[in-house]
Amino acid sequence: MALNLFMPSTTGMEAQSHALEQVATNIANMNTVGYKSNETMFYSLLGSNPVVKSTNTGLTSSRVDVQGVGYYDRTNVLDSGVVVSTGNNFDVAISGNDNAFFTLKDDYNNIYYSRAGDFGVQTENGTTYLVNGNGLKVQGFLSVGGKDVYDVATGDLIIQYPEKIPPIPTSELTITANVPATGVDSSSYSMTVYAPTHDGETMNMILKKVEGKANTWELSFSVNGGTATSEATEVVFSDKGDLETPKVLDVNINWDDGDTNSVHLDISNMTQLAGGQGTTYIKQDGAPSGQFQKCFIDKDGVVKAYYSNGDTYNCGKLALTSFTAPENLTPINGTLFEANAETGDTAYVSDMSILVPQALEQSAVDVEEEFSNMIIVQRAYSLNTQSFTAANEMLQTLVDLKT
Repeated sequence: MALNLFMPSTTGMEAQSHALEQVATNIANMNTVGYKSNETMFYSLLGSNPVVKSTNTGLTSSRVDVQGVGYYDRTNVLDSGVVVSTGNNFDVAISGNDNAFFTLKDDYNNIYYSRAGDFGVQTENGTTYLVNGNGLKVQGFLSVGGKDVYDVATGDLIIQYPEKIPPIPTSELTITANVPATGVDSSSYSMTVYAPTHDGETMNMILKKVEGKANTWELSFSVNGGTATSEATEVVFSDKGDLETPKVLDVNINWDDGDTNSVHLDISNMTQLAGGQGTTYIKQDGAPSGQFQKCFIDKDGVVKAYYSNGDTYNCGKLALTSFTAPENLTPINGTLFEANAETGDTAYVSDMSILVPQALEQSAVDVEEEFSNMIIVQRAYSLNTQSFTAANEMLQTLVDLKT
């Protein structure tokens, strides 16, 4: 019975010691990316004696041998940290949704979830993967052919792209130019066009004055490395110099190597005015071949390679996972979690607008709150030690009386 005097204070010291350990861990991780703080919860330890019930008075009492305090830890999974820009191409943060987690896998195919988006690359056996700081492979949907089309099933995000991509074929072209109203019988206008196997060739639009027809010019095209034709054979201007017909036309190019282009040409802003021949504006949607420049994660969670011609190549897309009850995730450490029977169904998040590229979600630790908790825990521990000391003195007094 005498030993029971020490049970409450002993369990109290143990519980408060553990609580202080959690506070210290939280403070130590105040700068850890994606860290979720832990807090210690307490509950009464109940003894084995049954509840006392009086049949005469109707009074009841709880168990009389309460033996101190127990504890367990709770991770604040749904607390969000501040999102801070980093400028790192593979960093990405989740903002505005506490039920979305990056999906990770280890070498033993165990799946984990995290809010820490400090990713990088790691090469194994010639294959480069997107990984987190612990080397776990980031999961996602691989791109099909580098386009905005993705596999249905998730897998390791592989960083694979061509070092050089072919030219972007020209399909739309606009030209603004003037045809001299007098003094010339023909005018030629040069434009650059691209094809999958042609890294920029000169196409000439040639206008020759038609005898006997006012303001009318014969239209033809030539191109280096092929032939160019159009159904439109004449260009007609008004007496004021504005273009009347055709406004737009299609130019079909047959390259000598067998390749073809169909270019939709807009000449609606061409004029026939006094003065010299001049081209003031040319715009097209083609581009030369591109050399690899950098790889990054964009605002839609797509891992992209960027090229010198402005084109991109998609490697894959991040897989964000949500849960029916995310607060029940099992913490592995401060940034990694596992699903369990209590987390319910899983689903992939479709709204990728919650992602912030080149940024990280900081630790969710509230330092001021942790220091306040530390003072409370320290005081509770001190009071438990005093209780233990008092019990020890009482027991010593009893021993002295018996001797």
